[in-house]
Amino acid sequence: MRIWKGNPMPPFEKSSLTRRATIGALASAPAIIASAPHVLAQTAPAPALAPTPACVLTPAATPGPFYFDPKLQRADITEGHPGAPLRMRFIVMDAANCTPISGARVDVWHTRADGYYSGYPGQGDRRNVDTSGGTFMRGTQFADARGEATFRSVYPGWYAGRTVHVHFKIFIDDKDMLTGQMYFPDALSQYIFANVGAYSRKIPRTTFNGNDELALSDTTRGGFCDIREQADHYLATLVVGVSRTVKTALDNSPTPPMQPRAIVPGVAAAKQKNG
Repeated sequence: MRIWKGNPMPPFEKSSLTRRATIGALASAPAIIASAPHVLAQTAPAPALAPTPACVLTPAATPGPFYFDPKLQRADITEGHPGAPLRMRFIVMDAANCTPISGARVDVWHTRADGYYSGYPGQGDRRNVDTSGGTFMRGTQFADARGEATFRSVYPGWYAGRTVHVHFKIFIDDKDMLTGQMYFPDALSQYIFANVGAYSRKIPRTTFNGNDELALSDTTRGGFCDIREQADHYLATLVVGVSRTVKTALDNSPTPPMQPRAIVPGVAAAKQKNG
């Protein structure tokens, strides 16, 4: 099995089982693929997705426990770790007027193929791997005049309790304005995990887009990327609608106290019993 590292990325192998055929089969088959001979079909590259206006805010999501700023402005975040080559393209738009936001800062972080985050202890299926000091799969880029920021990475792995995802933060004028997550098609994820050795695991994957609480909370599907097969990589595009005035960056600060749903004149808020 060929594993791809770094940049430039070598071409994919020929396959006797196409990715598209596999995806079609998954529509009427169990989610887990037992095996398949190679990793990707030889199909004509699809054209890059044209920027689509985003006149609504992209839903916020928790940053989780694994965010830190490694202060690395770089396009290639793999640090040589293996996996299916992935390009991530973020198009940052002002939700107020559908115009691109030039200069917006985009931070990304995600697991490598084996499901480990860099920089923290307690990684791996047995939570016994310490990656402290590591910075793989993390980086910062600034949006160009079209609002675009692009990263070279590998397709993210998975870990227990979560579906496949990439975390991102959008900063405008040095202010943390949006924290979100990018999600991927389950069928494609399963195909890659079954066919690329770097993703091989001893335990089965049990959390998917349809039973991940955070993915399900994205009711507008604003965090689900458009992903296309190119000649030597996958291209994932996400149009991100942000606001210059509304902060939608969730953090780990204490939850504000619950407020009464109705205010009864003359009765203290703490004494109101309105459900």
